Amino acid sequence: MAIISMSTTLWAQNNTNYWQQHVDYTMKVDMDVKNYQYKGTQTLVYTNNSPDVLDRVYYHLFFNAFQPGSEMDIRLQNIEDPDGRMFVDGKSRIASLSPEEIGYLRVTSLTQDGAPTSYVEEGTVLVVKLANPIQPGAKTTFEMAFNGQVPVQIRRSGRNSSEGVALSMSQWYPKLAEYDFEGWHADPYIAREFHGVWGDFDVSLTIDKNYVVGGTGYLQNPQEIGHGYEAPGTKVKKQKGKTLTWHFKAPMVHDFMWAADPEYLHDTLQVKDGPMLHFLYKNNTDILENWKKLQPKTAEMMEFFSKNIGKYPYDQYSVIQGGDGGMEYAMSTLITGERSFGSLVGVTAHEMAHSWFQHILASNESKHEWMDEGFTSFISALYMNEYMGEKKDNPFEGAYKGYYRLATSGKEQPQTTHSDRYALNFAYGVTAYSKGEIFLAQLGYVIGQEKLMEALRKYYEDFKFKHPTPNDIKRSAEKVSGIELDWYLTDWTQTTNTIDYGVKAVSEMDGKTKVTLERIGLMPMPQDILVVYEDGTQETFYTPLRMMRGEKENPYPSLNRTVLPDWPWAYPTYDFTLDKPVGEVRAIVLDPSQLMADINRENNVFQKEAE
Repeated sequence: MAIISMSTTLWAQNNTNYWQQHVDYTMKVDMDVKNYQYKGTQTLVYTNNSPDVLDRVYYHLFFNAFQPGSEMDIRLQNIEDPDGRMFVDGKSRIASLSPEEIGYLRVTSLTQDGAPTSYVEEGTVLVVKLANPIQPGAKTTFEMAFNGQVPVQIRRSGRNSSEGVALSMSQWYPKLAEYDFEGWHADPYIAREFHGVWGDFDVSLTIDKNYVVGGTGYLQNPQEIGHGYEAPGTKVKKQKGKTLTWHFKAPMVHDFMWAADPEYLHDTLQVKDGPMLHFLYKNNTDILENWKKLQPKTAEMMEFFSKNIGKYPYDQYSVIQGGDGGMEYAMSTLITGERSFGSLVGVTAHEMAHSWFQHILASNESKHEWMDEGFTSFISALYMNEYMGEKKDNPFEGAYKGYYRLATSGKEQPQTTHSDRYALNFAYGVTAYSKGEIFLAQLGYVIGQEKLMEALRKYYEDFKFKHPTPNDIKRSAEKVSGIELDWYLTDWTQTTNTIDYGVKAVSEMDGKTKVTLERIGLMPMPQDILVVYEDGTQETFYTPLRMMRGEKENPYPSLNRTVLPDWPWAYPTYDFTLDKPVGEVRAIVLDPSQLMADINRENNVFQKEAE
């Protein structure tokens, strides 16, 4: 078993200004599968690596969102396009929960180094006034007792899902909020994503012995547990009593999920030079074939992502039927399992890719959700295109279509919008997933495809286990390509400026062809221009942006390319000349790759009228 030990002093060697907090959780939990209530204790050792004195801390109490009148419930009732999983027949599912169906997390005691603290529950956040301030570089130990109730399955977590999974236990424990260079990130749980502190988890779960458990971490007592975890060819001694205690350890993660069901089948598959894969799914004859076929595809995904992003650092990954769609967690995912095979592969690819972008790189999903969802969509689209027979010229065409719909709708908000603050779920979804995916796909257009993939690998190596920000992916790409990209990050992520270039005019001058291009949208872009002649020959022209201070390599090496003088952004038009008369020009095409997100492609082509 590979144990990951990453101290913050390592980060200081790379960047003297960088620091991050550290947590070590030890939890013991007893789950009653009859009433879906549980009791737990938590010992949390918190290391303050910040330069600040902390006089309070915050915990997330996510399950409190699943109560009538919660912020999640009220937002659900007031947003114009509510999530269909949570809003049925014009009503919030949360609003109608009975006391036996709600979720809750209640802290019953909390001490700091043995001294009592003062705390107050504010919805999904516990505000804690410390007994003693935590000095920079100091450690403190919190001892907590808590109890909870698992809500009816509504969103991500819950009991008795539509597919009959008993327990999907994500966001189930009091979780310390992140404190970083921006301060505290104690966001209420309203709709979207989350953020967490890196640390080591030691979790002991006592549950009915007929239940099979899977999730985050390495099982420490497989020979006591069995259920497919025991060493091959060995037998497990039958345990007395009605319960089993499952003991998991998870090094260097920022979350811990588990799921349990008495009907789970459990298969394993070892990835070559990679982790052990665990598959837990219901014993349902309608889905068995697809779940068996999924297993070698999952190994294939693991190898593809490790090759194209960076090596997966853990020794296990679990694919578990549960939840309400697909959602990523540390070393694992919950996915609904009653799907077509293609859909099952697609959701698994997306959620597994999150392991790199959310659970190893771990950008702040509340503030920069596009860095996770978009980058995950990008790399999983590449996998699906290559290994699931899609073979599209543009693997990201679906993302572009979604973005064009939003960009021309008048409903777009900048990607800097907090994920809870989007006016529409539609705007959030397209901005996070599609526009985030295009950030990378279009970056390949700007710096070149090979440089893009090199930049992605550098980004991973430079910022894994470090909570990167948008500037970090930009800097990785700049260092690899030698091209200045501040304009790209600014316009694409901080504004709703659009890209719109066109062929304005084509005319003959002294036996040559004068081409005039125009910039209509506010966002600048370099231009790849394909010229097709009447004799069937082709060549390309390239206009770098002056503010790029560099050029990409020829993306069409089989064609002759002419690099034209830089186009300064402020100039609305740009002229260049072809050494042939207009009569010999059949067509002029801007961006033949269609990777530039131009909102009006109708003006991107000049084509000579048929005679």
